[in-house]
Amino acid sequence: MSYAGDLSPRAAWELLEQNPDAVLVDVRTRAEWSFVGVPETSSIDRPTALIEWNTFPEGQRNPSFLEQLAATGLAPGDQRPVVFLCRSGQRSIGAAEAATAAGFGPAYNVVDGFEGGVGPEGHRGERGWRAEGLPWRQS
Repeated sequence: MSYAGDLSPRAAWELLEQNPDAVLVDVRTRAEWSFVGVPETSSIDRPTALIEWNTFPEGQRNPSFLEQLAATGLAPGDQRPVVFLCRSGQRSIGAAEAATAAGFGPAYNVVDGFEGGVGPEGHRGERGWRAEGLPWRQS
């Protein structure tokens, strides 16, 4: 594994609550933030960083990802935990790997992401951040 590891949504929330240096980075697209919602972290007095891993609508890798990550106040070698979240826990793996390779972190991936994978009924939402009842809001 080329990043610090995978966390359940609940374990990610606990890390964020307990470590004031930890940062949550939502790597979904602007459309996902707008139409699906975003994690709500105001209760721990920290904003969620919204940085696309893939751009929308092109679907290409965001060429400014690492620069935008640094703009949140993170710096390579600062040892601040970075928790990456996407829709289902797949894109966030790539973000965690890229951050680790650039010296950020420890970097973690949230398993099942914000909405989880497609369930037996063909819909998302049975697993992930929202399904765990963690704080979120409509953007």
